Amino acid sequence: ICFGLVLATVGFDTISGAPRLVLFDIQGFIRGIGFIVLAIGVYGIGEMLWTIEQTRGEITTTNPKMTAKGLASDAKEAVQRGWKGTWIGSILGFFVGVLPAAGATPGSLMSYGVAKIISKTPHEYGNGSPDGVAAPEAANNSASTGAMLPMLTLGIPGSPTTAILLGGMVIWGLTPGPRLFLDESEFVWGLIGSFYVSNVAAVLINLAFIPLFVWMLRMPFTILAPLIFVLSIIGGFAASRSMHDLWMIVIFGLGAFFLRKFDYPLAPAVLAIVLGPIAEPTLRQSLLLSSGDPSIFFIRPIAGPITVIAIILILLPALKLLRRNGRVS
Repeated sequence: ICFGLVLATVGFDTISGAPRLVLFDIQGFIRGIGFIVLAIGVYGIGEMLWTIEQTRGEITTTNPKMTAKGLASDAKEAVQRGWKGTWIGSILGFFVGVLPAAGATPGSLMSYGVAKIISKTPHEYGNGSPDGVAAPEAANNSASTGAMLPMLTLGIPGSPTTAILLGGMVIWGLTPGPRLFLDESEFVWGLIGSFYVSNVAAVLINLAFIPLFVWMLRMPFTILAPLIFVLSIIGGFAASRSMHDLWMIVIFGLGAFFLRKFDYPLAPAVLAIVLGPIAEPTLRQSLLLSSGDPSIFFIRPIAGPITVIAIILILLPALKLLRRNGRVS
């Protein structure tokens, strides 16, 4: 988390405007380190190198058999073993999605972390645990829905997608806000109803294309690995058209590979660099309002409970470790 927060501070200071952590006066660092650069490096290049190192290039796949009976039994097992992660992801993802500019990515990462912390079998996470799969996916879906709430009621977009929708509504002559539900009720409830249709359509399309996806994974790994590398590089360059970002993707990929070798989790660093640009300005704004007194985070009616919950979540792994060691002794 600390490493990700440091990366999030690269660039211009939000208060004074002075450049920070511009290593060796390289101009590319002035723009800061974008989330896309870190995500492609960590989850594209880094995961590819990790897979190559673990499997030595020998990847085995199973032949998928799509039957109605198999889908029903798998769905039943997923509900029985993944209900806890689904509830955690749905509730936490919704409230994170309501926060302006947060988006679905922090909600997914936070839901996965919380589900792993409170799980009785955390060692299964990363090896196909139903809760580990259900929590971030449920958070991703609920965050997208939660981001619509401030956009429709207050006119404040909660994600880049809702910002585009807000622009489209303004072009159509619609004014987001409390009056929207009264003046344009047909549009609002039609939009809400489309969420149900889109979710059903997404399920059917994904089920129909599962054999195609698995067929692509049966591609020889000697072809798949360089293909992933090429697509990661092209995607990173297309986002910013900067060679500096390409070098950063490669460096982050190598760093993520070695961090995994030494058993360090990568999700906290990714989450920190996403939340860092949001947390730093509000942190410093709060300290300016309180003349540098940190008690403002405890005495305010909304900030106080949130701070207490955050401290409990930070200390929870240590408490579980102490309790486990006490049982062993």
